[in-house]
Amino acid sequence: MSETKSLTALKREGTGKGVARKLRQDGRVPAVLYGKEMEPVHLTVDAKEVEHLFHEISWENTVIDLRIEGEKKPHQILVREIQSPADKPQVPLHIDFLRIQAGVAVDVEIPVNLVGVPVGVRVHGGVLEQIIHELPVRCIPSLIPESVEVDVSPLELDESLHVSDLTLGEGVEITIDLQRTVCLVATPRVEKEPEVEVEEGELAEGEEPEEVGEEGESKENED
Repeated sequence: MSETKSLTALKREGTGKGVARKLRQDGRVPAVLYGKEMEPVHLTVDAKEVEHLFHEISWENTVIDLRIEGEKKPHQILVREIQSPADKPQVPLHIDFLRIQAGVAVDVEIPVNLVGVPVGVRVHGGVLEQIIHELPVRCIPSLIPESVEVDVSPLELDESLHVSDLTLGEGVEITIDLQRTVCLVATPRVEKEPEVEVEEGELAEGEEPEEVGEEGESKENED
């Protein structure tokens, strides 16, 4: 299971673009906490604390203890969505938190890490291509894997690994097609040199010019 981290939050009263803009100017990020059998709670979190936390963890599958000021017990949550500007994806503008419950399965994505150098790359000069970088799974919070490691060292040229080849812990269900390709060792592409077209009257590379006699005829035509 991935390590549990903590984050502090404050409740906020107002909503809307104007309130959100003022919060961001003050170094806060608007957020909302929702979950089964609870009303959504509007919050703010410290921008620097959030950026530091998200730099340390894989937020898609890390359980976080969200401590709301004024409440005794933290909420165990997963980050469900981060809204960011297109030109600054590392700067969160709004965050959705999902409160999770012990024993209730959740859908998360876990990183897929390739380990080793394939034989097809090391010996035959192939290219390792990773198709799936994050694997969607369903399990209870206590069983969420931190990542899945895939040993690719035995792969020969033109061989591949599929989702069905992955090994996860008991109680962790993969929620995508098991026949999908995770990675493959591709044959390197050889680019052909473009053919040079010779214009009429020009000589191709390496071609010798004909010797012309006094009468302007080629020596090849002389007796």
